[in-house]
This record gives sequence, C-alpha cells and structure tokens, in this order.
Amino acid sequence: MVSIFLRSLAYNVLFYLLLAFWVIVGLPTLLLPRWAAVAIAQNWARSSIWLMRVICNTRVEYRGVEKIPKGSLIVASKHQSMWETFALLQFFPEPLFILKRELKWIPFFGWYLIKTDMIGVVRGAGGRSLIAMARRAGEEVRRGRQLIIFPEGTRTAVDAPPLYKTGVGQVYVDCGVTCLPVALNSGLFWPRRTFMRYPGTLVVEFLDPLPPGLTRNEFIAQVSAVIEQATGRLIEAGRREQAQLFGRVPGSSSAKA
Repeated sequence: MVSIFLRSLAYNVLFYLLLAFWVIVGLPTLLLPRWAAVAIAQNWARSSIWLMRVICNTRVEYRGVEKIPKGSLIVASKHQSMWETFALLQFFPEPLFILKRELKWIPFFGWYLIKTDMIGVVRGAGGRSLIAMARRAGEEVRRGRQLIIFPEGTRTAVDAPPLYKTGVGQVYVDCGVTCLPVALNSGLFWPRRTFMRYPGTLVVEFLDPLPPGLTRNEFIAQVSAVIEQATGRLIEAGRREQAQLFGRVPGSSSAKA
C-alpha cells in the first residue's frame, strides 16, 4: 500500500500540473470559436486518463460506445468521482454542463467555462431560477449540444443510497431529446474525499438510450433503475478484481464516508 500511496501522491501533483499546462497552452483558443476550447478540454481529459494508467496502473474500459447517438442529447451519468466530470468530455463534440456559477470566477479556468457557454447556477436558488436554468438548457440542447448531467446532483460514495433529483426530470422534459444513461465504477479507483488512486479496471458503460416524451416521473424512475442496476454490476466486478489484487477492497472503510 505504500507504493499505491506514493503513486497516488505523484499522480495528483502531475494531474494539476497537467491541468495548468493545458490551461496555458489553450489560452489562444479563447479568441477562437467554441470548438477550439472544447478540443483543449478533451486533450486534457485524454492526457489525464493516460497519466493515471501509467502512474497508478488504472486502466479504463468503455462499453457501449456504439450506443451514443449523434447530435442533441442528454447524458445522464452516475457520479461517484471527479473523474467522470472530465473523462466524459472526450465522447461529445458540443458538451454542456450545469455547474456552480462561482466556478466561472476562477482565473483562467473560469474563462474556459465562459468561452464554452456552460450554464452557471446559484446553489439553493429558488424555483424560478431553476425553471430558467432548465429552459436555457433546453435551448442549448436543441441547438445540437450534449448536456452532461449527474442526476444525483453531487458525488456519492460507492455504497451510498441513490437520491435522484426531481429537477433533472424537468430538464429532460424541457429539452425534449433522447437521454443516454451512463453507469460506472469510478468511485472504487478515484474515491471522493481522498487523494488515493487505486489500480484496476475502471469501467464506463453507455446504456440503451431513453426516448424523449416520457413524463418527469417516468423518466426519473427509468433512468435511476437502469443506471443503478448497471452500476451495481460494475461495482461488484470491480471489487472482485480488487480483492484478487490486494486480498481485500482498498479504502472500503472510508468509501462509505
């Protein structure tokens, strides 16, 4: 485990140095069309994933890539880690995120969020603000963008009970497009609230798309069922692999924190 600690430490240092590198290299793209800044973000994602494999021996397997529809889309992903917030970027040409407005105030990094037209919201805002956010998201998606959302609203520990937000259902209704559910087991390899990074096979699985036209409650019921079922399967397989590598699941006592 000492080796994993040192590898994790090295990766975290290099991860943020790599982020700084791409932020600086990409500054000229702030004067170009949006696609150029998106390309910088995608290169950062790919290089960070490569770095994690080289340093931490964390391999990534993508399943169901052929199921990704073209054009306007909602991508509803399980959220266990910071990892998926950048890793999913590489699959979508016009990604759109709904994020805390304060992130746009961060020097340099926030400029990219502004350039790429991400939607900033105030946490704890009233109903009118949330309705306005859903409407704007619908407008952007209907222009051909891919909205990447995390239906639980925040990162959840691997064993935490799921709690899907009803507001996500309103976003789906207002967008009126296909939704692509995504299951993953990233929390086993990049747990929240710790800098530890564990070896093994991180799996992302793109599931069968859900058609537009469902009611808000129907959507929440279906998207939560398919994501949780597939995620449970991936978690179980990931833990079996970790048990073979270490004789136990590393960080299991803190994963529930």
